[in-house]
Amino acid sequence: MDIEAAVAVAADQPFKIKSVQLEPPREYEILVKIKGVGVCHTDLFAKAGMLPPRYPSVLGHEGSGIVEKIGSGVTSVGVGDHVVLSFASCRQCSRCKSDSPAYCESFVPLNVMGTRTDGSSPVSDQGSQVSAHFFNQSSFASYALASESNTVKVNKDLPIELLGPLGCGIQTGAGSIMHALACDAGSSIAIYGGGSVGLAAVMGAVIQECSTIILVEPMESRRQLALSLGATHVIDPAASDTQLSIGEICEMGVNYGFDTTGIAKVIEGAIAALAPRGELGLVGTSSQDSPLPTFNPSMLLTGQKIRGICEGEVDPQQFIPLLLDHYENGSFPFDRLITTYPFDQINEAIEAQHEGECVKPVLIFDGE
Repeated sequence: MDIEAAVAVAADQPFKIKSVQLEPPREYEILVKIKGVGVCHTDLFAKAGMLPPRYPSVLGHEGSGIVEKIGSGVTSVGVGDHVVLSFASCRQCSRCKSDSPAYCESFVPLNVMGTRTDGSSPVSDQGSQVSAHFFNQSSFASYALASESNTVKVNKDLPIELLGPLGCGIQTGAGSIMHALACDAGSSIAIYGGGSVGLAAVMGAVIQECSTIILVEPMESRRQLALSLGATHVIDPAASDTQLSIGEICEMGVNYGFDTTGIAKVIEGAIAALAPRGELGLVGTSSQDSPLPTFNPSMLLTGQKIRGICEGEVDPQQFIPLLLDHYENGSFPFDRLITTYPFDQINEAIEAQHEGECVKPVLIFDGE
């Protein structure tokens, strides 16, 4: 079938909107009509050539929409169901069976290679293969093929076009706080970076009943948004010494730190701001030529921990419905982070995010 897609043709060129061809669903595959798709930095890393998909490629991994058709063997969803698409997992390896699908042994071939595991791609352009199947969806397109492992059925009463970011960025921020770090009620946390991941972490910390929630973010509008979402303190790192400011708020340091920036100096400061036995979670990524953070080995004497976190360490099948429960009761207003754009304005949306004009751009498809 012919579909409309945003195709990455080169690292230094904008996405190109064009018609490409999508195969019908194979066994265990699900055809989803995309209603909305978030733009994530992982998509931009892939477009920049920092992940395996070759050009031309169809990226996108925060899709949401309506099931159009199912392949044989699919039992968890049916035609007409509203779904959110997330990362894929094999559901069979030891990590998946221990409720850790974010660390699936097959995570890379299932999500970032730009092909199915057999090397094929479901997308072509006039007979030439296009890299696709990104995060088992490639949802920068009007239709996408997914699987049961990364397709989460949701309530039809919810605004389906806005739900895609729950599949990655917002899930990562909230999940890291609520599940991976599992912040204790009454604890203190410093969150570095006020993009969609960091602000989702702020909301997650509110749900966890953290008593001190500090956001470190240079952009004034995002600091103000964080305060309205429940942050107790905000720090402009360009205007003050972040570590000193955190020390004035929490004399012994914070119980938890959460970095979304991937910047070495920020991570080093986050380590220094931890209390004894404090824990720092890292989800930010940086360019390959960026310097690596260093730390003082004396921190080992204080029992502090530094850990990487993938996708919030959650199972999307369980965590996305949980977030939606919080959304419906008013305690997780993630929609306040979203600015919508027509799908064909993907390049403008990316530029707006880069300039700080929006937090989380979501591309919307017109029509029924």
